[in-house]
Amino acid sequence: MQQTDINTTCYHCGVECEDDRIEFDEKAFCCNGCKVVYEILSENQLCNYYDITKTPGVSQKSKHKTSTKFSILDQSEIKSKLVRFTNGTETHVSFFLPQVHCSSCIWLLENLNRINDGILNSRVDFALKEISIIFNEAKTNLQQIAELLASLGYEPHLNLNDIASKRANSVERGLIYKLGIAGFCFGNVMMLSFPEYFSDGTVDHQLKTIFNYLNLGLSLPVFFYSATVFYKSAWGGLKKSFLNIDAPIVLAILITFLRSVYEIVSGIGAGYLDSMCGIVFFMLIGRYLQDRTYRKLSFERDYRSYFPIAVTIKSSNNEEENVPITKLKVGNRIIIKNQEMIPADSILFTGEANIDYSFVTGESAPVRVTPGEIIYAGGKQVGSVLEMEVVKDVSNSYLTQLWNKDVFNDHEEKKQSYVHAISRYFTLVLFVLAAITAIYWAVNDSSRILNAVSAMLIIACPCALLLSSTFTNGNVLRIFSRNGLFLKNATVIETIAETNTIVLDKTGTITQTGAMKVNFTGAKLSESEKQLIRSLASQSAHPYSNAISDFLPKTKGTKVINLVEVPGYGLEAAIDSNVIRMGSATYLGVDIDQLSNAGKVYVSINEQIVGYFTITNTYREGVENLIDQLRDKYSLALLSGDNNAEKTYLSGIFADESVLNFNQTPESKLRFIKEYQMTGKKVMMLGDGLNDAGALKQSNTGIAISDEINNFSPACDAILAGNELQNLPTFIRYAKATKAIVMASFMISIAYNLIGLYFAMQGTLSPVIAAILMPSSSLTIILFTTGMSSLVARFWQMK
Repeated sequence: MQQTDINTTCYHCGVECEDDRIEFDEKAFCCNGCKVVYEILSENQLCNYYDITKTPGVSQKSKHKTSTKFSILDQSEIKSKLVRFTNGTETHVSFFLPQVHCSSCIWLLENLNRINDGILNSRVDFALKEISIIFNEAKTNLQQIAELLASLGYEPHLNLNDIASKRANSVERGLIYKLGIAGFCFGNVMMLSFPEYFSDGTVDHQLKTIFNYLNLGLSLPVFFYSATVFYKSAWGGLKKSFLNIDAPIVLAILITFLRSVYEIVSGIGAGYLDSMCGIVFFMLIGRYLQDRTYRKLSFERDYRSYFPIAVTIKSSNNEEENVPITKLKVGNRIIIKNQEMIPADSILFTGEANIDYSFVTGESAPVRVTPGEIIYAGGKQVGSVLEMEVVKDVSNSYLTQLWNKDVFNDHEEKKQSYVHAISRYFTLVLFVLAAITAIYWAVNDSSRILNAVSAMLIIACPCALLLSSTFTNGNVLRIFSRNGLFLKNATVIETIAETNTIVLDKTGTITQTGAMKVNFTGAKLSESEKQLIRSLASQSAHPYSNAISDFLPKTKGTKVINLVEVPGYGLEAAIDSNVIRMGSATYLGVDIDQLSNAGKVYVSINEQIVGYFTITNTYREGVENLIDQLRDKYSLALLSGDNNAEKTYLSGIFADESVLNFNQTPESKLRFIKEYQMTGKKVMMLGDGLNDAGALKQSNTGIAISDEINNFSPACDAILAGNELQNLPTFIRYAKATKAIVMASFMISIAYNLIGLYFAMQGTLSPVIAAILMPSSSLTIILFTTGMSSLVARFWQMK
């Protein structure tokens, strides 16, 4: 008889089918979930899904379906927060689907209408991993749509932030409208101004007057609508006694418009409305390009962004009910299942709690909690069902207190850009020159005062100065994002360039998330012993057990009976008439120094210790080279919530003077950063997880390391893809080069301003010269800054 290949991969998801392989339709599936998805696709003639990419599906092996999970979606209170549009019949809704990973996913999700005829249309934004669905209220509802997505392996990611506020893109749309109107008006004003520029007196006076008034009409939407972005910015600065760079731009817009109105109404000239429209148009281009670079990222998330949308509570008559987390109250009995997050600080009543606090503390090993003890919000249960009683509101839990530190309530910019400082000097010098010009003409020819002073304020508008920074930083933000570094705003480029101290977290930052290095010490294991150990390890959800299961060779599973797991300590079972035990030294009764017990899992077979597995973190590729490049130029420090089991290794790659602190709490990390800053250091903090949030926010530059950019990241100034961490020195060098490029472009813009001022101070500035200088200076700056920043990026082999 031919032996069946036990390593056949699942036709749907590509996962190896072990002893639980399922045969259907002459195809192999790793679990019943994948088989069901295949059946759904087959019944709806959607098997082309498998032709686009080999094994494109999402594994259903660990999916836990509950019939009431999405029932809350059709409650009016929740539905109103999720729905983007409805007229009572047709409804539009969007869901975040983190499982989307390839073109097959897009194809399937955009054919949902062939599975559920109530769905009218579905479109996927792959970059955002978001699906927009239009459905008929009479034929289907939100619950059914969410359940359909979940059954196909694309369970919607729902959280409290979705129901607390709608994600509106009205600000972005408004900016586009302003830009479009300014561009339309600028082009037409320029066209209608040509007769004025090049006429030699032959153009009919009445026709010129008509053109001038048409220009005035076209400039009104620009002045009263498109330019409001700069009015608000300048006014905001003035209210805080701060003269930002938008203030002289607003002054130039006002002077240009008012003088133009005066000239046109009085009939003495055509004014400078083309220059005014050009100022607004080019400024809005720069603002839009810079904003567009990071509009898809969320940097200011709070606890609502990752908490579940609802929680299961136990009523007085012992019935389970799903309620919105916003309605959770102190005293409610809540039910928490395997892999569910605890939404509020609660006392454990029943169940074996094995809580993973890695999101809060950074420590990956689950913590065992006994009945009567408090389980803090943010922990995740690993194991059996728990029943708990809420002792603090969601808003008062330990988790949210991390966000309520004083550092998080400071919404002011940590640092004002040097561009604003230069603009203040620029404005001061301009006013001094204008005063000198006014005095000169008052003495020599008072009729030229108004013309000369207003012309100076028009031509010396710092728009080219602002474009120098805006377009350079906009292009740099784009280049950084292509290379996996996503900055919150352009000011972060400057703070990166000023860094002299770098502080790193360990777990999830310089270590590879979800990867562990496993070594076995002891007697050589036979193949049958390896099979016994792997069979036992695969029964536990503990990270160490998973690491051991992955480390040992995959063989056909063996029946496990009498399984007993003591969370946080170990587990044992009978397998093929053998008693296998594995866990800590204490659990197995091994007499050993506890300080050397960190990261070790001991194994006994039939009461005989056969050895132990040493489990250590896997460090990211290039970490040693990274530290080697940084330690000669920067002061380095390591802050970790983990124990010091790997201190020897880390001491070897860090400089002798580097600080290595272990067992750090969120508060101690925050305090450490503050103490460094008090000594005048410019600190860059790199970390992950909520336990680093305070330190990231307090630091001059806080960079969150993430292996999934679209997932939650704490409050930070930037997000860096984990696989790009090794390029940090290049990013810092590029940020420093950016400042040099901006300063060079400043010199170009100043040269243009000097040329303009030469004509303006004489009181002879003509519309033709203004029309040439204004756009040419802007275009020169745009070409220089984008070209140079791209050239430098290629020099350092950035994408």
